[in-house]
Order: sequence, then C-alpha cells, then structure tokens
Amino acid sequence: MPERRLRVCALYPDLMNIYADRGNLIMLERRCEWRGIGFEVSSAGLGDALDPDGADLYYIGGGQDRDQKLCAHDLAERKRDDVHGAAARGAVILAVCGGYQLLGHSYELGHETLPGVGLVDLHTVRSEESRLIGNVAIEVELGTDPAHPGEAGRGASPRVLAGFENHGGRTFLGDAQPLGRVLKGHGNNGGDGHEGVRSGNVIGTYLHGPLLPKNAWFADWLIETALGLPEPLAGLDDAFEDAAHAEARRAAGV
Repeated sequence: MPERRLRVCALYPDLMNIYADRGNLIMLERRCEWRGIGFEVSSAGLGDALDPDGADLYYIGGGQDRDQKLCAHDLAERKRDDVHGAAARGAVILAVCGGYQLLGHSYELGHETLPGVGLVDLHTVRSEESRLIGNVAIEVELGTDPAHPGEAGRGASPRVLAGFENHGGRTFLGDAQPLGRVLKGHGNNGGDGHEGVRSGNVIGTYLHGPLLPKNAWFADWLIETALGLPEPLAGLDDAFEDAAHAEARRAAGV
C-alpha cells in the first residue's frame, strides 16, 4: 500500500469532457504511479453532493453550451458552498475552458446569463466575433502565490505552458490575477495579454488539447501542491514528455 495517495474528484466527467480532458486525469495517474504514489479518482455529477474534504484536487473540464448550462446551475445551486469549502482548506482546483468560465460570477450567452460559482473575481461574455482558436503559449510564475504576492516559494522562475485554445467566450478578470502572460495566441479575451486565472490553489485556463500531457512539469506541480509536499517530486525519464512539450511550443511559435 503506497504511503502517499493523491485523491482526485472529477466534476461532471460525463458532460464536461469535450476536449479530451480525461487525458489530464490519466496524466496525473501515470505520474503518481511511476513514483509509487497511490491514486484515487471519484466523480460528482449532476445532483450529486460534493465532499469538500474528499479530494486533494478537484477537476472540471470543458463542455458544449447545452451541457455547460446544466452544470452551471448545478454547480451554483448545489455545490457552491462545498467548492468554496474545498478551496478554503487549500485543495487544488483545476478548471479548463468551460470549467474555467464557471469559476467566476457569470457567463453571458446572448440574452441568457449562466451563474458562476463565484470562486474568483471574473466574468465571461459570449462574443459575436470570431472564436479564439489556435495554439497558445503563456509564461507563468507558480512559485509566488498571487493571493500573497510577497511570499515567493520554490519554482519561482518563469515557465512556459503550451496548449490549444478554442473558445467563443471572452473572460475578463476583476481583482483576480491571471495565470500567465500570453506569449503567442489569444488568451482570456484576445486583448489584454492575460491567460487564465490563479488565486492560491485555484487555477483556471483555456489551454487544453489536453493540457497536462503537453506540460508534464505542470502536472508534477499540481501533484506536489495538492499533496502539500515540502520538496519537489523525484525526477522521471521524461524524454517523450519533453518532446511533447517542445512540439506544443513549436506549434505555438515559441
């Protein structure tokens, strides 16, 4: 029996999985398995209760508009307090694309407004202009907690996240801090040079394709943070993972 175990809860895995988001969960599982760390995955779908103490990492992917509407109301009306409770105790929350949009206050779809869970200060609107599509690369600095900018931690040097974006929504941050600075691509809204959001251990991003297989170092950071490890994980033979990251960067032009 492994001494350590990463507990992951996938929210709406049957509905919010349009961009191969399940690959992110597989990546986390493999990175744990190769290091002898146990891995346990649970799910919380429509109408299900969410245990705010039941996981170290909560994950929500992207979905089509009709499915996102269902999840938005369920998340805001049934799971809101428990999502806030999980974040307050320091659990990692990773939300991609449609899941990212639901972290904020609202998502305006024409004359309809979907409620957000209100975990971070942002809102999203659906633009009548062209979708923001293409390969993207951003520069992130995860060693500093944006909620406590004076507290630098390990891994403070900037790193690059690379992936693919495809979203009709434009996300605008209020007091929240972006996950990173756009090097290539569109980012949150195609105008302000920001991509994603980060508040403590809550992270939202439009990068998918999926995200983690293209950025193994980020998968490791999530595992370290979710488990509260005092030191970085032991290294692995990441020749294939490094090649995937290099190809994603090349595709983005970085």
